[in-house]
Amino acid sequence: MPQLGLLHGRAWATLLGQLRQSPGALCLRAVHSHSQVSEAVLTSQLKPHQEKSNIIIKTPKGTRDLGPQQMVVREKILDTVVSCFKRHGAKGLDTPAFELKEMLTEKYGEDSGLIYDLKDQGGELLSLRYDLTVPFARYLAMNKLKKMKRYHVGKVWRRESPTIAQGRYREFCQCDFDIAGQFDPMIPDAECLKIICEILNGLQLGDFLIKVNDRRVLDGMFAVCGVPESKFRAICSSIDKLDKISWKDVRHEMVAKKGLAPEVADRIGDYVQCHGGVSLVEEMFQDPRISQNKQALEGLGDLKLLFEYLTLFGIAGKISFDLSLARGLDYYTGVIYEAVLLQTPAQPEEEPLNLGSVAAGGRYDGLVGMFDPNGHNVPCVGLSIGVERIFSIMEHRMKTSSEKIRTTETQVFVATPQKNFLQERLKLIAELWDAGIKAELLYKNNPKLLTQLHYCENMGIPLAVIIGEQELKEGVIKLRSVPSREEVAIKRENLVAEIQKRLSES
Repeated sequence: MPQLGLLHGRAWATLLGQLRQSPGALCLRAVHSHSQVSEAVLTSQLKPHQEKSNIIIKTPKGTRDLGPQQMVVREKILDTVVSCFKRHGAKGLDTPAFELKEMLTEKYGEDSGLIYDLKDQGGELLSLRYDLTVPFARYLAMNKLKKMKRYHVGKVWRRESPTIAQGRYREFCQCDFDIAGQFDPMIPDAECLKIICEILNGLQLGDFLIKVNDRRVLDGMFAVCGVPESKFRAICSSIDKLDKISWKDVRHEMVAKKGLAPEVADRIGDYVQCHGGVSLVEEMFQDPRISQNKQALEGLGDLKLLFEYLTLFGIAGKISFDLSLARGLDYYTGVIYEAVLLQTPAQPEEEPLNLGSVAAGGRYDGLVGMFDPNGHNVPCVGLSIGVERIFSIMEHRMKTSSEKIRTTETQVFVATPQKNFLQERLKLIAELWDAGIKAELLYKNNPKLLTQLHYCENMGIPLAVIIGEQELKEGVIKLRSVPSREEVAIKRENLVAEIQKRLSES
């Protein structure tokens, strides 16, 4: 019998025809299977040549690559954020990029439709994490923790229509800070607002305002306006869109799509246009309708206390009590807040960027209990920094600025003016690396000195060390200041100390 691997085309058809008339069914199945494999291999060999010209190389919708210059800006943002979190005593935490689907369902209200589900690969139904808050609550419940102050930096995924110009993506980075545990009212909440102020001031994004509300005030307002309790979360989701669409459009959605009575929607409209400081909190205490709702009064009492602490922190002027703030996620139970930029840095002739909120958060006292078998709750409050939106602002600023951004941190370049000095360069750079100095050289045996010096200038490397025959003979190294082009001879044994001294002074 001929070797199966050599058969193809008509030979296969002839052989298969003969085998079908033969009682050797096992042989037939083996040959037929091998035929399919061979044809698949042949097809796969042909396809790359046939279809290569039709391939569009791009990133998936709602995602992006970050080049070296962009990474410098991003790392600066993350360093500012994380150093602030650590300054306030937070511990680091990481959780899986995907969770069991049942862990994420019924936690996000209408936004649950934006969760990415993964194809079942091994008996578990999985979804990519939507935020970092729900995984944190799961972690607390799973490990039976009653108290924790943590920060978490990681990617999350949302299956929404991306608007790249406004810093909205399907894959994006979140920076979260949360305080879990039973504490006296509003002290952790006030610290979260202080952290947002410190970070936004540190990033120098311009003037900003933090809107504050309370879910209990919001629910109390819905109740006294006549919203059925079954519609609270749905109406809350509509109100949450007021920073993106007009009141007229929100009202239409509530009435036409969610079945709210027009007169009820109009009563809500009277309240959601109110915003101010602690004086508005006092005013709401006297409101004839709101003052009749126990839940709303509890929320107003906490907000009054919150403003006292914010005044002591020196940030009350940055906070606005805003009854239109809703935060659409279902798990919030108390104080909620959202930071918006009042003006975005831009050139006078350019359109300002409209980026929405750059930080947000709130209190979620019931989320951990949703994971605990006995329903034991751990009160939590936290915040999330909108890294992608902040990055969009800083990237916009970078493009309009003439400032050159260094993409490496190299401090010293090892150069030579002569041929056959690779071994000496390698010994010298190893000495610098071992001393903790960030150093580079060109990966060539005999590079030209001008090429090496041009590289230093183009990359913004401040110092260059030059070794040649004369330096080797005299036991010295030339140390060159790249910006000034001044050179001095340093004894080989003193080189590391001299470099470290210069770097500490710069």
